[in-house]
Amino acid sequence: MKRKIKKILKWTLLILLILFLLKACVPSKQDTPTIKPRQSTQYWNLKTGSKIAYTFIEGKGNKKPYPVIYLHGGPGGYVHSKVIEVLGQLSEDGFDVYLYDQIGSGLSARLENINEYSAIRHQKDLEAIVEILKAEKVILVGQSWGGSLATLYAADNLNKVDKIILTCPGTVKPANDLSEKLEKLKAPDSLHLKDPVDVNNETIKFILKPRYIAIRFWAFFGKKIASDEEADSYLNKMAEKFTKGLVYDPTKVLAEEGGGGGYCNIKVPTSYKKLSDPRLKLKNSNIPILIIKGQYDNIPWGNTKEYLDIFKNSQLKIIDKAGHDIYIEKPDEYLETMKLFLK
Repeated sequence: MKRKIKKILKWTLLILLILFLLKACVPSKQDTPTIKPRQSTQYWNLKTGSKIAYTFIEGKGNKKPYPVIYLHGGPGGYVHSKVIEVLGQLSEDGFDVYLYDQIGSGLSARLENINEYSAIRHQKDLEAIVEILKAEKVILVGQSWGGSLATLYAADNLNKVDKIILTCPGTVKPANDLSEKLEKLKAPDSLHLKDPVDVNNETIKFILKPRYIAIRFWAFFGKKIASDEEADSYLNKMAEKFTKGLVYDPTKVLAEEGGGGGYCNIKVPTSYKKLSDPRLKLKNSNIPILIIKGQYDNIPWGNTKEYLDIFKNSQLKIIDKAGHDIYIEKPDEYLETMKLFLK
């Protein structure tokens, strides 16, 4: 009897394995929206080899000397039209505003060699953009991973940064011995921070799809078994799940515009360990920093607090009843907080 049960289990597992491999090998249908160029879309061909899509809103009236550059989240995120609508209003105060899709995402080009996707590549692209703008200094607005990127850039370009605004910034890269402890650090009760809607179950179910597992597995070794379009489609489909946890009220989540960069999202995190630590370089920095955090932000408090500890000339603003993507639910308060800081 036991032998018979073992035989049944053996054949069952073999059949399941075959089904898994078949699903993993068959390309999936790309049924998500694909982001389309806007009337405002322009392109830079950077010396790094990156073709970067961007939107430029010229400052009005009394022009300010330093432009604002927006760094979106991800890696593999993109500039949503709502961000352009909200942050573009900084131009009313005289600021030139640039919002660009990082390489491998949005309307920017995809790299044939996916091993070239790295945090360092993103930093070098930003340095090349600042060089193109011929700006003496810049003001960086970093959202989520964009906050990590802004920090990496500032560490190596202290004399090029006038101010930094970090909105729900991701963790400082690379992780260090304290990173795990910081994630467990409890926020002061006075801040009234809350946990966002839990969307982990929906996201994990999607991540475990056989085809997506195969794409990520081979990408780890630098191999593309799927087209950029298919890899992007998976990230865009997954975004429809996890973005519900990036707002206070899930009914307010914005429709995805289809700009996710699949391979960029998979490969860049694997490059963090190769980064030099920016913390020591920023220890004596006097760059003015504003950190804006949603009350329901999904980034652990300890990771946010590390920015306050690193940047001595920093201030914190908590936006009530807002999640990780503050600009969606509280665009006016989000914008006004920035304007006050920049004045």
